[in-house]
Amino acid sequence: MIYLDHAATTPVPRAVADAMYAVLTEQYANPSSQYPFGTEMKKRVEGWREQVAALLDCPAEGLYFTSCGTEGDNWALRAAAWQNRHLGRHIVTTAVEHSAVLETCRQLEQEGWEVTYLPPDREGNLSAEQVLEAVRPDTAAVSVMLVNNELGAVYPVADIARGLPARNPKTVLHTDAVQGLGTFSAKALGADFVTVSAHKIGGPKGVGALYVGPRVKNPRPLLAGGGQERGLRSGTEATAQVAGFAKAAELRLERREQNRAHLAALWAYAREKVLDIPDMVPVGGGTASHILSVSLAGWPSQNVVNDLGAQGICVSAGSACHQGKPSHVVASLKLPKRVAAGVIRLSFGPETTFQEVDACAQALRRHHDTRMPML
Repeated sequence: MIYLDHAATTPVPRAVADAMYAVLTEQYANPSSQYPFGTEMKKRVEGWREQVAALLDCPAEGLYFTSCGTEGDNWALRAAAWQNRHLGRHIVTTAVEHSAVLETCRQLEQEGWEVTYLPPDREGNLSAEQVLEAVRPDTAAVSVMLVNNELGAVYPVADIARGLPARNPKTVLHTDAVQGLGTFSAKALGADFVTVSAHKIGGPKGVGALYVGPRVKNPRPLLAGGGQERGLRSGTEATAQVAGFAKAAELRLERREQNRAHLAALWAYAREKVLDIPDMVPVGGGTASHILSVSLAGWPSQNVVNDLGAQGICVSAGSACHQGKPSHVVASLKLPKRVAAGVIRLSFGPETTFQEVDACAQALRRHHDTRMPML
């Protein structure tokens, strides 16, 4: 199998699985238990928190474990809305956010909030000025993702953070950084909330984290219960998943520069090989080195995905979270119908090889040469 869908999820290295297995079979105590077996597990959880925080370059005391990126996005937006509920009931976000952000915003709209959805340009990009101009005296929160999961567009979160105090010093900033984990410093970004997820960096599914910056005062918990995670995220800690997250973060931090160079070279090589295929065009101007969005114009993307899948090559027709629904991200670009219908996403990881890219490009060329266009 050739796996080129790392933006959907990533393979788990043996070292990560081993770390989880040890917790499941030997270190299985509840961190809230008061006997030594439990207190030792509590210390381990705090050590794992420090490992994940090191990858984010943020204080460990500001990092809270969650079940996934979706939970982190929901929590951040609702905590921001609660903190600034007396300031106003306006939120600024983009039209190309992950559905976890967009659906939470739509819920807030039903509760009386006003949301401004900023469209990208034809390349899928947004400027900091565009975001800041939408901020008003009653804007409680701004939410802009760091890396678009379909286009690979990188958005100017740090510039927005620097400009926000001049527009409204009380407005808080959230970024869904799930697709950028391992490539940024939370301190340098300057966002008040940063959402991440383990399974995008070789960790297990079912665990993520939310960084809460110092400007957020007494964030409102999303879940009520026994007061775990310093009273802000109740529920027994998923210790095996947290251990796996920490190990994956450690591995990515150790190999960050090596991985960065490999992915940059791989992305450039893949773009050249794939765009050499007739009728293949780039989609958006994304620069994230692990996501390449293209379109085989005239050939429906699901047919391409199915054909390559039958050959053991895994690519996607967009975000895995859409589950077959049309992509709001592609729709926002207002592409010609033939181009929009043929969009596919190739996404890479440290394990991806140049030979795998060659095989994918050959399969795409065969699809073009042997199947009739339908649009």
